[in-house]
Amino acid sequence: MSQEGFDNLKKELAEALAQRPVIAAAIAEAREKGDLSENAEYESAREAQGLLELKISNLQNMINSAKVLDSSQLSADKVQMLTKVKVENQANKQVMSFTIVGENEADFSQGKLSATTPIAKALIGHGKDEVVEAKVPSGVLKFKILEISL
Repeated sequence: MSQEGFDNLKKELAEALAQRPVIAAAIAEAREKGDLSENAEYESAREAQGLLELKISNLQNMINSAKVLDSSQLSADKVQMLTKVKVENQANKQVMSFTIVGENEADFSQGKLSATTPIAKALIGHGKDEVVEAKVPSGVLKFKILEISL
């Protein structure tokens, strides 16, 4: 993952941790209203607490298992994680550009393609001017690599 993606995960974790006291206060307030068996506010606050704790746990696991790539160690000779690649779809001659990123950083609308997608898997390890085949749900697509950059 990129340093930016790692920093975003840490920021998201800090924001989630900051929500713990807010939810604890909501639970305490709902508890004060009496019978917990029929208290919808209490149940809602407890559910929100459970979801928050699950999110915190997932974020902590992602941070602990993350491998941050040093962009200074990358090369533009072959497509790899964190490289920007410009390709041409050989069927319709459409040119597309995207950056290969980790799964949790992927956002196709921003041109960030997850390395786990069939297209990225097909491109990784190949160089400029090579034509690669990507097996996608709709069939096989051929892409010519036009540019690779950092």
